[in-house]
Amino acid sequence: MSKLLRAPAEIKYAEELDWLESIDDNPKPFSWRLSPKMVRLFILGSERADGLDREISQKWFGDRSFVERSIVTLASDRGLLLIGDPGTGKSWLAELLSAAICRNSTLVVQGTAGTTEDHIKYSWNVSMVIAKGQSRESMIPSPIMTAMETGAIGRFEELTRSTSDVQDALISILSEKYISVPELESGSGDDNIVFAKPGFSVIATANSRDRGVNDLSSALKRRFNFVRIPVVTNKKSEAEIVRFRTEELLRRHSIDLDVPPTLLDVLLQSFADLRASAAAAGSDDEKLESALSTAEQIGVLEDAVLHSNFFGERALTARTLASSLVGSLARREPEDLAILNKYLHGVVEPRSKEEGGAWPEFLEGGRDAIATLS
Repeated sequence: MSKLLRAPAEIKYAEELDWLESIDDNPKPFSWRLSPKMVRLFILGSERADGLDREISQKWFGDRSFVERSIVTLASDRGLLLIGDPGTGKSWLAELLSAAICRNSTLVVQGTAGTTEDHIKYSWNVSMVIAKGQSRESMIPSPIMTAMETGAIGRFEELTRSTSDVQDALISILSEKYISVPELESGSGDDNIVFAKPGFSVIATANSRDRGVNDLSSALKRRFNFVRIPVVTNKKSEAEIVRFRTEELLRRHSIDLDVPPTLLDVLLQSFADLRASAAAAGSDDEKLESALSTAEQIGVLEDAVLHSNFFGERALTARTLASSLVGSLARREPEDLAILNKYLHGVVEPRSKEEGGAWPEFLEGGRDAIATLS
């Protein structure tokens, strides 16, 4: 198979999933491809105590209880709502769950202000309707309807960004587990009701920062089990996530470039400092517009690695890292630049004098980047 820009989890980890399925003798709900225990193992990775003949890599870094609660929810008749700040790995966890349970994580609806009921139910192939009339053949099922028909997992990204009409339509699907197609006449040979098969469920994600955009109704909330994914604050866990994602990037681009542990420490410490500054700020004007999430931290490192590979000396430096950090986080001018400049002078400069190491070069690179953007 030709290379994909970004392979879904079921393709990327197909060999692991095949092997786990071949040794899985635990009970499976519905038509699940893996048992709950194996789904958890696939996502969180294997341990020596599991007694497996091979190692299964850890793919999501977070509390085990969040994964277990998510799996149990999907084995019930309720939907799963993963909610948290940007960059906490909600979508990645949803993709891994879908890949392990039904080997299809691509049945996705993206919630936006322009999302309509058609996007979660069905639409019509206009040319076929004109030629042959409305029938199941001329109907275009949504990803959610396809999940219902195949007993798979349907995903709904950014649920709170969709309008109340769309959310109300989802209530019916989660409650009744069928979609009525009134355009098709009952008894005409075309079934005008699409029923969900066993195994169907919905994983939705919601950004906690979108509260107030399109709040969920109490009726819709009752149809979901909530799993709140917190921001990763443990430096060791965050370092593992950043390193895992960076190694993926290097493999995808076939880049042979080392990320020195000292520079990873500088990046982690910088984000920790900026988060502490944002927490102590008295107003939004004193905070960076960036959420300072782990995902944005990965983006900074990715930018630095690619710049070093294509335009540098094929070695990551503190100067390049600082330039990428300023370029990625300075979204408002002059507010964000002023905040970053204050951070460099108030925190990084004293640290570079006291600790040395990569900090002096990081300070110099940050100052140069701010001067360029000012």
